[in-house]
Amino acid sequence: MSLKAQLEAIIYATETPITLDQMTALVKESIVAEGVSDEAEIKSRVRSTLQELVGAYDAADHGIEIREVAGGYRMSTKPEQHEVVRSFAKSLKPPIRLSLPALETLAVIAYKQPVTVPEINDIRGVDSGGVIGTLLDRKLITTGGRKQVIGRPILYKTTKEFLMRFGLKDVNELPSMEEFEKLVAESFQAELMPAESAAQSSEVSEVASPEVALSHETSASAQQDASSESNPEVEKAG
Repeated sequence: MSLKAQLEAIIYATETPITLDQMTALVKESIVAEGVSDEAEIKSRVRSTLQELVGAYDAADHGIEIREVAGGYRMSTKPEQHEVVRSFAKSLKPPIRLSLPALETLAVIAYKQPVTVPEINDIRGVDSGGVIGTLLDRKLITTGGRKQVIGRPILYKTTKEFLMRFGLKDVNELPSMEEFEKLVAESFQAELMPAESAAQSSEVSEVASPEVALSHETSASAQQDASSESNPEVEKAG
């Protein structure tokens, strides 16, 4: 089996982004069998073959691509295929949703990290303590030490899981705050309108609690695992 085919199979089968070092360790034996023993040369060969593979999938006749995400590589759908993939994912299982306050809090942490709860409260204008626990449970945020001020409040930042859910290489790939706010507003309206229609038809007087799908990326795990957030990029899983 060629080195390119091995790397392709590994990336296809992985559930989480796999690093260059991990791939090198997995294919090292076959490269050594070809007479290459220098560690630097082995890694260089893997890196160059990986780039060839990335370039091959970048062709227009492929609906998926190999992207560098959260420090590793994975297969995911191309942006132009997001709508059809999102429709397919929604037809399988409804995603676990984040409330609008949770999305707002996550956005503040993503763009202002590391940030404390009092700082988040000042930006949002309301108490965010309750949704912090939800975001911690979802592993979208984590603690990042304490701020060196009176009271030494805990600092919060996004996690590798956050990057994976949103299909980002790092936080520098986040869209502008304006784009993110527009995305949240559109998602909020899309979820709110069906809820209002259902309430009116059944003459329910209570107002439904609006929830918003975390819809920047759609991962394959969202289709296979009920604990995953909606994500327009669906990675191939073996």
